[in-house]
Amino acid sequence: MPTKRKRKGAYMISAVAEMYEIHPQTLRLYEREGLLKPSRTEGNTRLYTDEDLERLEFILNLARDLGVNIAGIAIILQMRERMEEMNREMQSFVEYVRTEMLSRFQAAATSASAAIVPVRKPVPPVRKPVPRKS
Repeated sequence: MPTKRKRKGAYMISAVAEMYEIHPQTLRLYEREGLLKPSRTEGNTRLYTDEDLERLEFILNLARDLGVNIAGIAIILQMRERMEEMNREMQSFVEYVRTEMLSRFQAAATSASAAIVPVRKPVPPVRKPVPRKS
């Protein structure tokens, strides 16, 4: 679904409903079900950020294009968030391993260069001539 946003900022429920051609009650339902979490002003007016609108676009894609119901959307969003969390953990682990390997290689290189001992060429063994029988 193409992005319908034109500028950055916060949007009131009526503007969001108009942009996405949905009823404001649908947005309230999505909030009540925990699918969206718009911020609130001191007067308790809902304000939707660009991140909220990205999430709404994903929700509408699931509902309109794929026919997923609200319970299915909630499960998909939870799985998506868990996958993102696992990806962050994996990236953190990979960075830890990379750092640890680099420090160990540097330590090994430092200790190896300090322990360099000149190596003498091996002396070939002296062969005694074998007496021949005539």
